Amino acid sequence: MQSLSQQILRTDASGMPLEWIDFRQAARLHFLGMIAYVCGEPLFTLHGGINAISRRRSIIEINSIIATFGNHQMRDSYTPPLSNRTLFQRDDHLCLYCGNHFHYRELSRDHVTPISQGGLNQWTNVVTACTRCNNHKAGRTPEQADMQLLAIPFTPTHAEYIYLQGRNVLADQMAFLRAHFPRTSPLRERNHDPKPDA
Repeated sequence: MQSLSQQILRTDASGMPLEWIDFRQAARLHFLGMIAYVCGEPLFTLHGGINAISRRRSIIEINSIIATFGNHQMRDSYTPPLSNRTLFQRDDHLCLYCGNHFHYRELSRDHVTPISQGGLNQWTNVVTACTRCNNHKAGRTPEQADMQLLAIPFTPTHAEYIYLQGRNVLADQMAFLRAHFPRTSPLRERNHDPKPDA
């Protein structure tokens, strides 16, 4: 039995990942008849009240992945919102200059081309850096600071972004999301849960 804090992956009827929800939201979708189908492992069995006429108790099974009616059209121009949490998840809590893993509080957002030199605050111009490396680089480009960038920053697709937002992503949820990643996704090879925030 999973903890009640376990996130459930919601998709549309075509299987496009949409968001993470909790068991209360999943139960509400079941109650409203909005579930098209379920897949993944059963997580919870919720027991409701007893029907006055039938004398039967209501039961709702909550699976790790639920699809709701309707299809969500994702625009080709979609860019997920940028936040430090998802940026650090994208870069696997690794400083992309020194190559070491760090705790969330020891990381910072570095602009590869500094804003002072015309760089933008967007996915393709930001990387995770430890505080020491970010302070050393300061307002310079990696070349100007004689620092090697270990990976090319990229904008996550919608499915990659959903993964990056997840906490305690289960194996069946990861397999489902991975099937929606581009073939060249750096996230495709990850076989562990995202790092915690704190």
